[in-house]
Amino acid sequence: MTPPAREPKGRLKSAPEASGLVIVDKPGGMTSHDVVARVRRLAGTRKVGHAGTLDPMATGVLVIGVEKATRLLGYLTLTEKAYAATIRLGQSTSTDDAEGEITGGATAAGVSAETLAQAVAGLTGEIEQVPPAVSAIKVGGQRAYRLTRAGAAPELKSRPVTVCEFTVTGTRHDGDLLDVDATVRCSSGTYIRALARDLGAALGTGGHLTRLRRTRVGGYRIGDARTLEQLAGQFEVLPLAQAAAAAFPSRTLTADEARRLAHGGRLAVAQAPLAGLAAAYAPDGTLIALVIEEAGQARPLVVFA
Repeated sequence: MTPPAREPKGRLKSAPEASGLVIVDKPGGMTSHDVVARVRRLAGTRKVGHAGTLDPMATGVLVIGVEKATRLLGYLTLTEKAYAATIRLGQSTSTDDAEGEITGGATAAGVSAETLAQAVAGLTGEIEQVPPAVSAIKVGGQRAYRLTRAGAAPELKSRPVTVCEFTVTGTRHDGDLLDVDATVRCSSGTYIRALARDLGAALGTGGHLTRLRRTRVGGYRIGDARTLEQLAGQFEVLPLAQAAAAAFPSRTLTADEARRLAHGGRLAVAQAPLAGLAAAYAPDGTLIALVIEEAGQARPLVVFA
């Protein structure tokens, strides 16, 4: 999947008129909810949410929506994501990452570059993946991590995910351990912790994640992200119209089409049909709605005007 083209940045809006996205470079040690709470205070509103959880250990791109932009978040969660990760072979943990207890493992001293490449290739493409037991997946209405921590770890089913790219960028041996640096580009719902676990299982060594940095969510990249300290000094958001343009193809409407769509009406498909979701704009550049084209019509999924 080709990342959408990036739009010119233009003027950023600042609180209290803020309604848009904040691309945060999440620090390690904070939950995604902690970051949302901090942005609520900076934005002066409780209408704040995020698109796609990052574990406390992880750093990098966390897309935060403020005010009207919270209505974009459910659609942004479904976009492709990219990561830089380090996987430690030779040890398994209870959480599939460095925050868990070591539960086993076997020496990775004999893992060759060729063997590693074969195992990585087996985890690339369309694969079936079992989410980690310590995850936010709901089982019977309860989060899997809560059941696991209560001593009743659920039996989670595998589900299809797509790993578009899994590239080893470096390796380091340390006795029986082998640290593997990698970049991963994947579909929504892919757990990098599970990739680490499954790589270790494929090699017979055990494996877990020791570092994770998210570098992209859809069209939002780490170069666009700001730290919480930077935001505390000057809080700004990416305006709604530009935020949508960075993530979805654009369709420019006539004034009549904009009025119709703003009232929930349907339109004919664009002259050049758009695959999937599209951001629809009034002639003056105002974001009117997210639309989807199907069965010869463009129907609004969420209206902003």
